[in-house]
Amino acid sequence: MKKINCKICTIVLLINFFGQLLLAQAGAPAAVTPTPAQLAWHDTEFYLFFHFGPNTFTNLEWGHGTETEELFNPTALDCDQWCRIAKQAGARGVIITAKHHDGFCLWPSKYSTHTVRESPWKNGKGDVLRELSDACRRHGLKFGVYLSPWDRNHPQYGTAEYNDVYANTLTELLTGYGELFEVWWDGANGEGPNGKKQTYDFHRFEKLVAQYQPNAIIFSDIGPGCRWAGNEQGTVNETNWCTLDTASYGRGATGPPADTLQRGNENGAHWIPAECDVSIRPGWFYHPEEDTRVKTPEQLFDIYLKSVGRGANLILNVPPDRRGLIHEQDSANLVAFGGKVRTAFGKNLASGKKVKPEFGGGWYVPIRQFRRLVDNDAYSWSETGSFVLNLRCKHRFNTLVLQEYITTGQRVRAFRVDIWQAGAWKEIARSTTIGHKKILRFPEVKAKKVRITISDTKLTPRLSEVQVFQVKSEPVKQE
Repeated sequence: MKKINCKICTIVLLINFFGQLLLAQAGAPAAVTPTPAQLAWHDTEFYLFFHFGPNTFTNLEWGHGTETEELFNPTALDCDQWCRIAKQAGARGVIITAKHHDGFCLWPSKYSTHTVRESPWKNGKGDVLRELSDACRRHGLKFGVYLSPWDRNHPQYGTAEYNDVYANTLTELLTGYGELFEVWWDGANGEGPNGKKQTYDFHRFEKLVAQYQPNAIIFSDIGPGCRWAGNEQGTVNETNWCTLDTASYGRGATGPPADTLQRGNENGAHWIPAECDVSIRPGWFYHPEEDTRVKTPEQLFDIYLKSVGRGANLILNVPPDRRGLIHEQDSANLVAFGGKVRTAFGKNLASGKKVKPEFGGGWYVPIRQFRRLVDNDAYSWSETGSFVLNLRCKHRFNTLVLQEYITTGQRVRAFRVDIWQAGAWKEIARSTTIGHKKILRFPEVKAKKVRITISDTKLTPRLSEVQVFQVKSEPVKQE
């Protein structure tokens, strides 16, 4: 009789599970998904930004475009040093200001007379982009470029002909320096040397990127590859959707409001994930008076948790100094930060452990699929509503990492975390979206069993990884 009752209970539970599945899917919008290039971009996670040019030597943030080319003369430029430090910091790529608003080109462009060719550096034979792109290949780093459309030097800026000039300079970068993983545009649009502003032909520029670098992600307020996170502190909202509506918005002053950029749009029409930008110093270019104001490893780790740990990518600006080197203080803090990240996430307590569904809180899938959640493979996945992770013995931990299988879209609205303690489940944390990666911190606990429950979702949730860590971290000192 007991066996019959158990079978009946199982059948009822299964009917309930499939009923939940149908309800979750009924009337739900089709998932917006990333392109293969965007998936590769998500996996890049963290990279460095190099602001370098005449401003490095004039102590300005925005040059006037009237600076003489003779100013640019780094005495010991070493792009291999930049890349070695980037690797030690844990970065997987770099982006450089090939041309900032002052119009000075770090390569000998055919379409400008305000370039390294006119400078005394290497007797006018140098090319910073060539040296950096070659160094990136030697060190296994991805390479990207920032090319400001605003140009305070070029005499044709503010005329229809300037769009031809910009398209030509952009093409030089797209075709002359190997594969690019990102092209970076900000929204700056001021006056040129003739006092006029420019109407940028961004549709034309986007087509050039698609033609010559189809795998490159375009950054701007509205993408189309990835979006600005709405601030320059390097952080994004805890609720962070990778989708965004861009209708009626432009770049710069006409971009989406900061709150929208921070959170995205839950049912946005386009996959345009957030990229968080921040400088390791108060300024973006090198200023010697800021040598004592470099962000500490602890501050950088806190930024990492609030960017990469919330499903965004992090681009950290590290400005080379007047020698053409990463300053010693920046270097020391970056290396320490990289070590801190590697130590924090070096021992995954969940790796290879047992995972099983909790039938009262999710959808039925074969138990063997749940092993994919602890196989250290972000591209294997399981459909699940609630599951229990058995660590085999009690461990102390304070950090949980979850990853969604975003190849099929971002689905989870909210989840909670419980531990088995004194014969009952006790909630220890909860959060909202997951996306590419959610790093959730909470007060240290000691437990053998951990339960993750997807409490709200758009479509059937698909997770790829669950990881558990004991992360030691020092208090963050604010500037």
